[in-house]
Amino acid sequence: MPVGGYVLIQTEVGRAASVAREVSGLAGVISAEGVTGPYDVIVKAEAETVDELGQMVVGRIQLIKGITRTVTCPVVHL
Repeated sequence: MPVGGYVLIQTEVGRAASVAREVSGLAGVISAEGVTGPYDVIVKAEAETVDELGQMVVGRIQLIKGITRTVTCPVVHL
């Protein structure tokens, strides 16, 4: 069963749209939406394991130019 998660992203000023576009093209990303509030982009992602979800964030998402901070929230089924 795949692991879902949300990645909350803060970007440099004026970079939210370009970050959302670039993130949305990554494998495992279901959606990337620009939002208002303390975060600029919220990404819904899916991976086979929690480790793979973390590797996606650290190895691909955080490398995108314009991202200043991420918070990863794995989905739990209560």
